Amino acid sequence: MRILSVSFVAFALSFASAHAQSCGGGFGSFIDGLKTEAVAKGFDAKVVERFFASARLDSKVIRADRAQGIFQMPFIDFSRRLISQNRLNAGIQNGKKWDSVFDRVESEYGVSRGVLLAFWAFETDFGAVQGNFNTVNALITLAHDCRRPELFRPQVFAALELFDRGDLDPARTTGAWAGEIGMVQMLPEDIIRNGVDGDGDGHVTLKTSAPDALLSGANLLSSLGWRKNEPWMQEVTMPADFDWSQTGLETWRPASEWLTAGVQPRSGSLAAPELEAAILMPQGRQGPTFLVYPNYNVFFEWNQSFIYVTTAAYFATRLEGAPIYQPGNPTPALNEGQMKSLQQKLKDLGYDVGGVDGILGARTRRAVQLEQERLGLPADAWPTTGLLNAL
Repeated sequence: MRILSVSFVAFALSFASAHAQSCGGGFGSFIDGLKTEAVAKGFDAKVVERFFASARLDSKVIRADRAQGIFQMPFIDFSRRLISQNRLNAGIQNGKKWDSVFDRVESEYGVSRGVLLAFWAFETDFGAVQGNFNTVNALITLAHDCRRPELFRPQVFAALELFDRGDLDPARTTGAWAGEIGMVQMLPEDIIRNGVDGDGDGHVTLKTSAPDALLSGANLLSSLGWRKNEPWMQEVTMPADFDWSQTGLETWRPASEWLTAGVQPRSGSLAAPELEAAILMPQGRQGPTFLVYPNYNVFFEWNQSFIYVTTAAYFATRLEGAPIYQPGNPTPALNEGQMKSLQQKLKDLGYDVGGVDGILGARTRRAVQLEQERLGLPADAWPTTGLLNAL
C-alpha cells in the first residue's frame, strides 16, 4: 500500500539523508539510506522493513559484473558460439508453438517474431536458464557498488514496488546477476512500465508465462523506439572500389542510394529502399557486411554491447529465413593486450573510446576509422596490427 501524504519538509530531509551515502561505505548505513528514501517516496514503513529484511551483499554478483570477457570476441567467433543449429531449431519450434502470441505481437506492436525469438534465445535459452541470483540482493549489491549506482539504485525501488504489488518475493525471486527477471530478462523498472498480462490471469509473470514475457518484451521494444513493421538488417555485398570511410553507424543514407553506389543485397532485394540505412562491417571490409536500418539502433537500448547487438540482430534474420552470412577472410583480430594498447593510444590522441577495456565497441570503432582515414589506410573501422604499429 502506498502512502501519498508526505510533507515537503519531511521529504526534503529524508531525501538528503538517503543521498548522504549514494553508494559504497558500510552496508548497514547504506541499507538505512535506502529505507529512508523508500519511505520518503511514499512506501509504507512496514512494507519497507519486510522488503529489506533479508538484504545481503552478494560477492558473486560483483565477480560476474567484472568478468564479461565474452564481449571481447570478434563477431564471427561470438556469433558462431551463440548461434548453434540446435538453438536455431528451438527458435523455429517456439515460433510455431507460440504462433498466436507472435501474431498478436506483430499486430499490436509491429515487432517481428524473429527479433523476440532472438532475445528469448540469447537471454534464457527460451526460458530454460533464467539465472539463480537473488534478484533483490543483486540489485542492492550493484547499487552499493560505485561503478553504476545511478542505474541500479532506482531498480531497487522498482523492485520494492513489485513487492508491494505482490509480484516479487525478496527472499525467493531469482534471475540474472544484474537483476533482470524472467524469460526475456527485464529489469524491475521495465516490468513496471512495460509489463503486459498476456495470458489474462491478472498478473505479469515473466518467469513462467511465455505470453506475458513475449508481449512485455515487445512493449518494451516499442517504448524504446521500435518502428512498426520495418526491417532492421540484411546482408549485402560490396564493390571492391568502395569508399570505406562511408561505412559505419555515423553515415546514414536512403538504402536506394547505397544500391546506386554498388551495394547489393546478397539475396533478394532491398528490404526497404526508402528507409535510411548504414553499412555495417563487424570485422572490416574482408568480413561479413550488413545494411542496417533504424530499428537496428533500438537493439542498443536493450543491450549496449556492439557484438551482442549485432549477433542478436543477425540471428533474428536467420530465424526468419536468411542464409548464413558469408564470413569472408578478415584480418585476424587484435588480442586483448593489443586492443588495450590501441585504445590507450587513441585515448591519448583525444578520442573517447569508452574506456581502455580491450573491447571493440562502437566508440573505439569510430576512433579507429578516423585514424585509418588520417593515415591513408582503408577506413573500415577494423583495427589491425598495421594500424597499431602506425600509431
